[in-house]
Amino acid sequence: MPTIFDLVNAREIATYYTEAPTLNVPYLGAELFPPERQMGLDLSWIKGSRGVPVALKPSEFDAKATLRDRIGVDKIETEMPFFREAMRIGEKDRQEILKVMAASNSSLLMPLINRIYDDAGNLVAGAQVNAERMRMQLLSTGLINISANRVAYTYDYLMPADHKETIAQAADKWSDTANSTPIQDIQGWQDKIEGDTGTRPIRAVCTRKTWNYLLENKSIKLDLNPAGGQNIILTDSMLKQYLVSKLGLTVAVYNKKFAVEVGGASTLFFPDDVFSLIPDGNLGNTYFGTTPEEADLLSGGTDAQVEIVNNGIAVTTIKEPHPVNIQTIVSAIALPSFERIDEIFIATVHS
Repeated sequence: MPTIFDLVNAREIATYYTEAPTLNVPYLGAELFPPERQMGLDLSWIKGSRGVPVALKPSEFDAKATLRDRIGVDKIETEMPFFREAMRIGEKDRQEILKVMAASNSSLLMPLINRIYDDAGNLVAGAQVNAERMRMQLLSTGLINISANRVAYTYDYLMPADHKETIAQAADKWSDTANSTPIQDIQGWQDKIEGDTGTRPIRAVCTRKTWNYLLENKSIKLDLNPAGGQNIILTDSMLKQYLVSKLGLTVAVYNKKFAVEVGGASTLFFPDDVFSLIPDGNLGNTYFGTTPEEADLLSGGTDAQVEIVNNGIAVTTIKEPHPVNIQTIVSAIALPSFERIDEIFIATVHS
C-alpha cells in the first residue's frame, strides 16, 4: 500500500501544477520578458538601459517606502531577490488521509490529495505572481521596488527621464474626455522615442479604466464620425482598428489582478491611469537564478526531493519523521532584464 510520502512529493506536485490550467495563468509579462535560466545570483548579468548593469539602491532601515506597490520577500539573497514560502500538511488532514488509505478507497483519497496539490500549486503560482509584479512595475515606472527585512531596495534600470511624462494640465488629462487629445499625445510620444532611438513604439499597455478614457474621448469620436461624432458608440474592436490605422499601434488592455495574501483585496498588476508605449518584440528576459534548494538538495542524498518548474521555480518536499509529515517549500530567485528600456515611453495620463 502506498504511503503518504509516495503520494505527496515534489515530482507529483510539479506534474500536477504543470497540467493544471487554473494554476498556469498566462501573463503578459511572460510574453514580453521570456524566462531564462541563470546559474547563481550575479546581478551583473541583469541588464537595463543600453545594456549596462542594473543599479541597486538600498535605503536605510525603517525607511518609508517611496512607492505604494510593494513586493514582499523573505530576504534578499546576494543581489537578486529571493522568494520562498512553505506549507505543511496539517495533522487533521494527515489523519484523514491515513484513514482513507487504510480503507483502500481511492475515490475518497484522491480529492484529499488534490486539495494538498492545489495548496502547493498555489505556492508555485505565487512565485509567478512575484515575477509578473516586477515586470509590470518595470513597464509602468522603469523601476522595481522591493521591501524585505525592514530594508527597501530599488532596482534602477536607468530609464531616460525624458521618456516619462505626467500630464499636468487638467484639460489635457485623458479623464477629461471632452477636451483631451490623446491621439496627438501618443503621436508625440512615438515621435520622441523614434527620434531618440530610431525605433518607433507600435504597441502599448494600459488597464481597462485607461482604455475607457479613449472609448469616450470626443476628439476620437469626431475623427471617426465627423458628422455626428457625439452619437457614435465606440466598441473595443472599433477603437483597436482605429488605433492601428491611425497610429500603427496595437494596445493590450491588461486588467489581471493578484492578492497580496489569501483572502486579501485584489490589486492590478499594471496600474490605472498609465499608458506605456513599447516596441515590437521581446523587451528583455526574466532571469531565474539558482535557489539554495536547487543548488544543495537536487543532487539527492537527503530526505528532500526537488523538482524545477517554469524554468527556475524549485518545488521541494521534505519528509518529517516526527510527527510524520511532509513540508513543501517553493522558492525562486528572479529578476527581469530590460535591455530595451530606452525604447519605451511611460505616460501618466491622469493623476
